Amino acid sequence: MTTGHASPESRLALALGLLLITGLSDASAQVPPPAFSMRSTPQPLPEIEFENGEGEAMSLADFEGSVVLLNIWATWCAPCRREMPTLDRLQATLGGPDFQVVALSIDRQGLSAVQAFYDELGLETLGIYVDETGGAQRALSVLGIPTTLLLDREGNEVGRLLGPAEWDSPEMVAFLRDYVKRTTAAQAQGSSRLASVERDSRSHVRGTFLPVAGRYHLLGYQEIEP
Repeated sequence: MTTGHASPESRLALALGLLLITGLSDASAQVPPPAFSMRSTPQPLPEIEFENGEGEAMSLADFEGSVVLLNIWATWCAPCRREMPTLDRLQATLGGPDFQVVALSIDRQGLSAVQAFYDELGLETLGIYVDETGGAQRALSVLGIPTTLLLDREGNEVGRLLGPAEWDSPEMVAFLRDYVKRTTAAQAQGSSRLASVERDSRSHVRGTFLPVAGRYHLLGYQEIEP
């Protein structure tokens, strides 16, 4: 083993290596996992109605203000069966005021079939949402299931993934957590600017900018046009 002080060149190489590793680590949290396609601009969605586990009428508008992962699935879909436990764990990890997994079943058998499915797989965190009319699938242009849409806080589609995924994988959790964090920051900035405009208005000073709506969409990813 060689001992002694490292040369300036060695110290520089080490520092550059650590910087590169750190940069790659930060970037990996922002890059969507394979098969997740992000839109270049948020895409408004049609109104979608469904029922919750209590048989109460709901729509996507009930989730505005939160980032939503909308998963279209059915109990008879084998890939859906495999991924539902991972969605349940994702909801347990990230679920809260800023993020919600909405697993929307299109089973024609309705609520009873979905409740039995949840009991069979031991799903405890996911809410139950059912559209037995199939209207959501048609309105969202979902050609096959499972299909998952990522919605911003205003209910616009910003990304879509076709087929099953490991939703509780470290890569997926990091990507979604980063997106939620960024939208939270954008929302806070929008609120700050709105408050500034209101203060200017009360002081009879004309504002020179409009309030930011709080939208945020990720750049630098694989993009799909509206």
